[in-house]
Amino acid sequence: MMRRRGGVVRTVGRTAVVAGTATAVAGGVSRRQSNKQAAKQEDAAASQQAAYDQGVADAQPPPPAPPPTGDDTMAQLQKLGDMHTQGALSDDEFTAAKAKLLGS
Repeated sequence: MMRRRGGVVRTVGRTAVVAGTATAVAGGVSRRQSNKQAAKQEDAAASQQAAYDQGVADAQPPPPAPPPTGDDTMAQLQKLGDMHTQGALSDDEFTAAKAKLLGS
């Protein structure tokens, strides 16, 4: 009868080769996935930075308030005059309010 030689050794060797191959393939897949995720994160960070930079470049201070129109100023002066004639404002208060309204 012929006896097989190295049956256990052959099985252990075959298992080691299969396990080593599986480990190498799994490591390669893991590296590829990590690289893809890192690239996505870099792209996302770059797009966020570009959006921020664009937003900062587009940001302008709000326009100044428009100066009061002549009709509005005249209405306020009329109101001040009425209050002065009714006695609600003294001469000094009327003069100060008028100067403030006219910007002088």
